[in-house]
Amino acid sequence: MSISLKTRMVHVLFTLLSVFAVSVISVIGILFLWKKDKQAKPFLLLLVGLSAGSLFGGALLHLLPEAVKEIGFTIPLSIVVLSGIVCFFLLEKGIHFQHCHAHHMDTGKHAHEHASHHMAKLAPLNLIGDGVHNFIDGIIIAGAFIVDTHLGLATVVAVIFHEIPQEFADFGVLIYAGLTKGKALFYNFLSALLAVFGAVLVLIIGTRIDPYIPYLLAFGAGGFLYIAGSALIPELHKDCSAKDSFFQFMSFILGIGLMVVMVLLE
Repeated sequence: MSISLKTRMVHVLFTLLSVFAVSVISVIGILFLWKKDKQAKPFLLLLVGLSAGSLFGGALLHLLPEAVKEIGFTIPLSIVVLSGIVCFFLLEKGIHFQHCHAHHMDTGKHAHEHASHHMAKLAPLNLIGDGVHNFIDGIIIAGAFIVDTHLGLATVVAVIFHEIPQEFADFGVLIYAGLTKGKALFYNFLSALLAVFGAVLVLIIGTRIDPYIPYLLAFGAGGFLYIAGSALIPELHKDCSAKDSFFQFMSFILGIGLMVVMVLLE
């Protein structure tokens, strides 16, 4: 994979701007500070559908095809895709554990005592899990930009659509854990900045990482497939309303469509 110095500098610039933009998404929660949960929920579910579609499209139309083009569809590549699925399963499992833990704290006769005992651990656990997730996102984005600008942009779009609903959820957990709205936004932003560190790490390694880029893309594809199929799609099935289901389906198709358009623009 031979890339000129000028092209590599352009990729560096796009990478840094993109991961910073992804990090800024963490403060999007401030837009809903004055809205009730019932008002925000329908909009968030549309974002979930859009996110699921864009992640499926990003994985199957951009990341995986690029990896296969570089090294072919091999068993090691398949194992890396599965590794991405396993890794993101563990990350999501940790986050799910925290959310379930928060729910159980709020029930029962001794809820207040139980909450006070565990509340201090809830916020840092959530931030650590989200931070690791963001760090990996930064690595995947940087790896995609090293290959091609269009691939990088498609990856950024998929990540952003996933980050918006996730950041709302993380913001809610931090508020539940006792943080003020200002502190919750601030710490969420600091956690999101780890995407920048992940990207910078890849950029510092530079050309030495080139042979591993296809595997990095395959890992990212596995992560995207897991998040879309196991974390997002089930959320859409919780609402049985015909009207809401229709709009969620359309948002899902729109997410895929965006990735198809980006393929056509390459």
